[in-house]
Amino acid sequence: MGGDMQMLPGSSHRPALKRPVWIIFFVSLVSLFLACSYIYPPHGDAACYVFSSKGCKAVTDRPLPSPARELTDEEFASKVVFRDILHIPRIQPKYSKIAFMFLTPSSLPFEKLWDRFFCGHEGKFSVYVHASKEQPVHVSRYFLNREIHSDKVGWGKISMVDAERRLLAHALKDPDNQQFVLLSESCIPLHSFDYVYDYLMHANMSFVDCFFDPGPHGHGRYSKHMLPVVEKKDFRKGAQVCLNRFI
Repeated sequence: MGGDMQMLPGSSHRPALKRPVWIIFFVSLVSLFLACSYIYPPHGDAACYVFSSKGCKAVTDRPLPSPARELTDEEFASKVVFRDILHIPRIQPKYSKIAFMFLTPSSLPFEKLWDRFFCGHEGKFSVYVHASKEQPVHVSRYFLNREIHSDKVGWGKISMVDAERRLLAHALKDPDNQQFVLLSESCIPLHSFDYVYDYLMHANMSFVDCFFDPGPHGHGRYSKHMLPVVEKKDFRKGAQVCLNRFI
């Protein structure tokens, strides 16, 4: 009886000793968590829904970053060329693509025909559109959101060369583009996509449209200001080109 009476007080106090330990541990953990959130305030917008601190105020009061300055044509082209130079030796892409660069005043009258030409060959081509007068209305999904920054173009003026360079600079951004075809709104495909793709990808050269035109829009546009670099007998007219990336 005496031994049992000595064990009862001990057994009744054991559960009471565990409860304060867990309470102290929980309170300590919460205190540590609150202290850390005060010392290191949250910097994300989502965390501000849980905590209220000076850090959240700083996030909401922080001025929005100013938009990046739009690069000029020369700066944009230089950036693309420098990137290509820094990537020498070049790695041959797994899927080579043809960049179709359309120089047009507005909508493309033969867009439906081009849609049939491109259909089923996704991943083998890229489309770029420079519309100099009006925002084009597209009927083909391959032309949606493919417009680049465009300026006014005068036929036979240096602005046309600037537009062509602008198209080429944007097409060069994609390292998978290996061939670059310049087209106008009146151009149409004469062969199937497979025929054009195989021909260009196996042609280790570039193609430049250049011919003698005795009319007023050809030889008649020669200017003496071109001397002595270009003599009148050497003056030629050219339009469409197909350029190889490595030539």
